[in-house]
Amino acid sequence: MSHDSVRIGLVSISDRASQGVYEDQGLPALQDWLANTLANPVEFVTRLIPDEQALIESTLVELADTAHCALVLTTGGTGPALRDVTPEATLAVAHKVLPGFGEAMRAVSLKYVPTAILSRQVGVVRGGCLILNLPGQPKAIKETLDGIFAAVPYCIDLIGGPYLEARPETVAVFRPKSAVRPAR
Repeated sequence: MSHDSVRIGLVSISDRASQGVYEDQGLPALQDWLANTLANPVEFVTRLIPDEQALIESTLVELADTAHCALVLTTGGTGPALRDVTPEATLAVAHKVLPGFGEAMRAVSLKYVPTAILSRQVGVVRGGCLILNLPGQPKAIKETLDGIFAAVPYCIDLIGGPYLEARPETVAVFRPKSAVRPAR
């Protein structure tokens, strides 16, 4: 069975990790989760950048418009601290906002920690790219993706992207019956 290839942008947003103060854990956590979940051949385009709104915006635009990523996942910068500007940058480059993703991500996280209400994660579409803001910690990244990813492939279908398929033992991708591609 052949699967569509997909290009996925991964952006870790951290002042200290981007300066080498500590090792970034967001990018490896995202790559591991996606590599273990997706049946598709994946090309990752990764960036490790500081919490600077203009840089986050230009990185998201580059990954969506120039690198033609079907999916961009960010990690970090979604809390209430002064330097946390990932949601503002994401909304600034959005063509459409998908409030359900932010609501669902917070609902998933609330099962684990009461501070999930402090998160300002958003999900948006820019052209043919879905952009999702994820938490910064590897455990929270996994919990969040486990909780929301079932809806991601169909969203990517609707915006003209590749047909994403998960390994059956990982996430049960949901598509309406009319959108399910027959096995090839």
